[in-house]
Amino acid sequence: MSAAVTAVGLAVPGAHQPTDLVTGTAAEAEPVDPAARIGKKGLRYQDRATQLALCAARDALNAAGLMLGDARRQGPGAPSVNAQLTVPAGSIAVVVSSNFGNFDSVCEVVTGIAEDRGTRLVSPVLAPRLSSNVTASEVAIRCGLRGPNVMLCNGEPSGLDAVHWAVTLLTSGRARHVLVVGVEPGTAVVRRLTGQASPFDGAAALVLETTATASAREATVVAEIGQYARAGSLGVCLSELTGTAAAWFAPQDAPAGVLPGVPRHALADRWGHASGALGVLQCAAAVGHFAAGGEGPVYAVSGDADDAVAGVVLTAGSAA
Repeated sequence: MSAAVTAVGLAVPGAHQPTDLVTGTAAEAEPVDPAARIGKKGLRYQDRATQLALCAARDALNAAGLMLGDARRQGPGAPSVNAQLTVPAGSIAVVVSSNFGNFDSVCEVVTGIAEDRGTRLVSPVLAPRLSSNVTASEVAIRCGLRGPNVMLCNGEPSGLDAVHWAVTLLTSGRARHVLVVGVEPGTAVVRRLTGQASPFDGAAALVLETTATASAREATVVAEIGQYARAGSLGVCLSELTGTAAAWFAPQDAPAGVLPGVPRHALADRWGHASGALGVLQCAAAVGHFAAGGEGPVYAVSGDADDAVAGVVLTAGSAA
């Protein structure tokens, strides 16, 4: 069963709309300033990944017509009255993918303990940020979303796995709409621990619905998510994807010569190593590909070419 993509939200330096993802670059672009995008209230104790995810989530929900205005915290667990959902809060699920999202918080606490300060002197405001699901939880709390809430930290294929689980929530009837976010912070801690000189520092968000739900509320469909495949190598994963690709978004280490003659997009060359955010970023870029008149189907493939690889087939929506 396919799922409709009805909106995209971006918090990517140098990319203001999905078409920019296939033509632009993060080089010399200013980092995203979450406070300027969504207001600084409630952001002080949030890590970089959560702040970026909130920006992309807000824009995706607004673009889909599921939320009107900004969601800004007024108190513990209370979304702002400025944010108004247009559908029941329990009908919107959240699925977030990030491998490095709370690295900074964990390293700060570990460093403090290692320097003999002990746990007694660890700031209590850091405690919630030590949980890997903090980003998914905060997006739901701030936006007032009460559907299923899932956080994936699943290596390189994690972003496309998140898309797959979003579709599963839709087809199983657990949610009518799913907000999918892929986010990674390009902080000094991430650079040091991964060895990446210029990692991706941003977030991409998608709103997914069944085609029937999208049609019933007359939502614009910008792309459709079709088949999902997961395998132990790039070659096997590609062989399981059906349809002849008109273009494909490749994983970072995909060798040359794969899918010869098919236009290839390597988003890491433009935006940096995106890790758990890559799959969602690829789907957002596929929306940009279709918006610019590109043909489908398009393959989005992420993972380690010699290990776990996930792939998704996307086709143009009615708006393309």
